[in-house]
Amino acid sequence: MLGDFPVIFTWWLLLFSLGIFSLPITLNLFNKFWDKGYLFAKIITLLFGSYFIWLLASLKLTPFSQKNSWGIFIFLGIINLIIFKKKYLAKLQSLINNYGKIWVYEEALFFFCLLFWSLIRGFQPNIYGLEKYMDYGFINSILRSKFFPPKDMWMSGETINYYYFGHLVSAVLTKLSGFDSTVTYNLMIATIFALCFTAVFSLASNLVSLSTNKKKLIILGGLISTFLLSLGGNLQLFWHFFKNKTFTGYWYPDATRFIIEKFGAADNTIHEFPIYSFVVADLHGHLSDVPFVLLFLALLLVFFIESKKTPTLYTIRYTLLPAFVLAVMFMTNAWDFPIYFLILGAVLLWRNWKRYGLKIETLFRTATAGICCLFFFFLFSLPFHLNFENIAKGINFVDFRSPVWMLFFLWGFPLFMTINFLGFFIKQKRKKVDYFIVIFLLTSWFLILVPEIIYVKDIYIHSYQRANTIFKLTYQSFVMFALCSGYIIIRIATSIKKKLIKNLFVICYLLFVILLLSYPYFAVTSYYGLKKYQGLDGLKYLQTSYSDDYQAILWIKKRIFGQPVILEAVGESYTDFARISSNTGIPTVLGWPVHEWLWRGSYDEPGKRREDVRKIYELENVEEAEILLKKYDVDYVFLGALEKKEYKNLSEEKFNQLGEVIFQEGETKIYKIVISD
Repeated sequence: MLGDFPVIFTWWLLLFSLGIFSLPITLNLFNKFWDKGYLFAKIITLLFGSYFIWLLASLKLTPFSQKNSWGIFIFLGIINLIIFKKKYLAKLQSLINNYGKIWVYEEALFFFCLLFWSLIRGFQPNIYGLEKYMDYGFINSILRSKFFPPKDMWMSGETINYYYFGHLVSAVLTKLSGFDSTVTYNLMIATIFALCFTAVFSLASNLVSLSTNKKKLIILGGLISTFLLSLGGNLQLFWHFFKNKTFTGYWYPDATRFIIEKFGAADNTIHEFPIYSFVVADLHGHLSDVPFVLLFLALLLVFFIESKKTPTLYTIRYTLLPAFVLAVMFMTNAWDFPIYFLILGAVLLWRNWKRYGLKIETLFRTATAGICCLFFFFLFSLPFHLNFENIAKGINFVDFRSPVWMLFFLWGFPLFMTINFLGFFIKQKRKKVDYFIVIFLLTSWFLILVPEIIYVKDIYIHSYQRANTIFKLTYQSFVMFALCSGYIIIRIATSIKKKLIKNLFVICYLLFVILLLSYPYFAVTSYYGLKKYQGLDGLKYLQTSYSDDYQAILWIKKRIFGQPVILEAVGESYTDFARISSNTGIPTVLGWPVHEWLWRGSYDEPGKRREDVRKIYELENVEEAEILLKKYDVDYVFLGALEKKEYKNLSEEKFNQLGEVIFQEGETKIYKIVISD
């Protein structure tokens, strides 16, 4: 455990330095925040730095490399230094005196969160299971790419047709740090946890600061939201207890697949939340996008509380910057774009309504600002759109709906909180920020309601029709509900005059918080065990399961550069197949077929390739095998335990005629194919 501390500390030092790069623009953007938005500086640096690295490589102007990446971040730092010199140098001593202690506390909180979850990952660091092969493969493919879009490691000759910007951020930090991706994958999970935990604290505490100036309450409200968003679960755990009279046998994923328990194969739904994502550690877009989501909401809050009566909606702050963040959010997790564009529209509508009242001008100005934002959104993400084919096939009415009692166990706490706040909102004198909270609450319930009526059509079979729609929409409901919780509890509690009622109110919410925060105990202890610390290397597990292949992967990472094509066995998703392409980033002819079916919207090409791969391994005729190898520009052929298991009629002799063995460890071989034109 102590051996990993220098790595974690170095990683933190990198993130701290990057945060300093963007501190001046952060102070400018969040000037009205009680902590000046210090904790958002790291997210802003990653946002802008990664974007410009991506943009220049997408336009084929600057290749993706460690040197160029550092150059871009340093350039951004210089721009911020100029801003700092111009606006803040004279105020430096005052800033340190007024905010230095707060910033030290917040940085210490970030470091503790990073260290804490890095060590948790060290008990089960394996980059294996669920979607990890996919996510890790994307990162490794990006690391090997000079220009973008990166190549699809599971379909040679094609580029990634997925939302890969979050994976790009991981690759960028890997380049900057110089660490191996087997370690940075796990550090990135811990980084997102730390960014999420601390950004929620900043945003939620600033929400609370708009209703009270008591520092203890501000911090308490921030911590309530922080713990509920980053670590909180739902009430399904207690349905299990009521049903079985014990917690014994509880399986933590049930809280994210609750409706399956009632309907079996009829209605398979997914309703994840952040702590589950952190525990299972898939670097999927919905998790990678959470820091950007929080940044976007923080920007909206700044806009919402703007004291000017007539803020222009066509400035950088109110149009270009939201459009820019929305563009990055789309490229990270596309479902988040319509959700937060809707919230942006609601905020714009509210501001215009406050200024112009119920007039046509209100709608006109809101629509104009929205259209302007959409234009810049498409402009900022244009290189991505030009190389991305959306496989969504429209919308349809659902055949299944969730039983109300199940929805209660999933959303009982938000329901209780919403009823309390709306009752308070109607009866009490309102503050401006109360309307901001109402927008969040109504949007969140709208997102829960939508999958009960319609769903977005994709390749999933009938029994999984709602799965992705519920997953992507309600994930953001969870985020917004938790974000509001600290404000709502503090706001209502401080307004209650009668001591008895206030105490009952506090006890009731305290009980809810305890119930929701019990979930991580079951999830973490179940997944990680917390008995034997294994370190942060996510690839070492292969030494036990596929020791010869493990050595081959290490050899490939050191000896083979660029992205030639390597042939390996094809197998089903969520199995050991595609281990070579995933762990090296070198494209194979076909990786997990169903994933490619999902990404391409058709099984025609994956089905064809699967059969061709089988033929290459099993054909005895050298000429026929040579034709297929040429067809897919195969440079290397991998022969390991899975290839021999999958292809019973494997014919190895032809590879000796078509190339030579360049690596051998035990029964594992790598052939370099040499075919003359």
